[in-house]
Amino acid sequence: MTADVDVVVIGGGQSGLAAGYHLRRLGVEFVVLDAQAAPGGAWRHAWDSLRLFSPAAYSSLPGRMMPPQEGRTYPDAAHVVSYLADYAQRYELPVRHGAEARAVHRDGPRLRVESDAGAWRARAVVSATGTWSRPFLPAVPGRELFRGRRLHTVDYRTPREFAGQRVIVVGGGNSGAQIAADLAYDAELTWVTLREPRFLPDDVDGRLLFDVATARRRALDAGRTDTGGVASLGDIVAVPPVRQARDAGLLKAQPMFDRLTPTGAAWADGTTADADAIIWCTGFRPALSHLAPLGLRDARGRIPTAGTRALAEPRLHLLGYGDWTGPASATLIGVGRPARDAAREIAALLRTAD
Repeated sequence: MTADVDVVVIGGGQSGLAAGYHLRRLGVEFVVLDAQAAPGGAWRHAWDSLRLFSPAAYSSLPGRMMPPQEGRTYPDAAHVVSYLADYAQRYELPVRHGAEARAVHRDGPRLRVESDAGAWRARAVVSATGTWSRPFLPAVPGRELFRGRRLHTVDYRTPREFAGQRVIVVGGGNSGAQIAADLAYDAELTWVTLREPRFLPDDVDGRLLFDVATARRRALDAGRTDTGGVASLGDIVAVPPVRQARDAGLLKAQPMFDRLTPTGAAWADGTTADADAIIWCTGFRPALSHLAPLGLRDARGRIPTAGTRALAEPRLHLLGYGDWTGPASATLIGVGRPARDAAREIAALLRTAD
């Protein structure tokens, strides 16, 4: 099956839904292809204790406020999944689940999107696949020698499965801190970071971080001095579980080890730590393999853009991959503005081509 449509949005998580909302408001015909079997995007696979950095009112997509979660200031992942499902239904967004996009090719005046559910020929494409499906593992000496469990952030669910075990958590960002805090009470924890953990002030949450990221982008666009953005404040948002574990003295980070051994980790000074499991909270890379046929990536693996539009392929927009596609665009609150801009550019492109 090959169908023609004005726009194909690849990815049905928060970024794809935000794009769909704005395309619908502009009267553009589109379809959203989602690899997931059900609504919720990557939030469907988050660990049990994951919390948002911001209250519900500051974690909303355009047009629909996230309702508060009873008993929680910072909603959990299950609440976000419910919100995203309701969002897609409320705005009647044409999401096709179980339709993973495999490749995007140039096809004359259109782009052809090949997926598990068939092919679409589109006048424009929005790629909003995020990063969750591309976990990054650093090349640490001896990594393959370790005989215990090896997991990444994407594999972690609950501390119960590690109760009484020796666990090394690697990573000094938010995921590393939250998972380390989750495990600190039930497991023998070794938390390893590249540098001393930098906790943001306790009163800082996603509201301020979004404002800081936006101010930095505006400064750079205006040719002013780089403010440093969120990175200048710290690396870890002190959400309540992290704050509690830190204040209880349970989050004491060790410097990065030099190598792994069959039974654990070893440092240059001769220190060792045995482990039953290692959890790598070492980040992600953009999931862009479906765009490989277009040949757009630069030496860093990114696709150069002007805003969200690919410089070498104006029919393609990228949304939700981080600051390089819009300030805080990988967050719920931050994706609305670049989604709006992308939809407006696409609508103008379609009018020009008519």
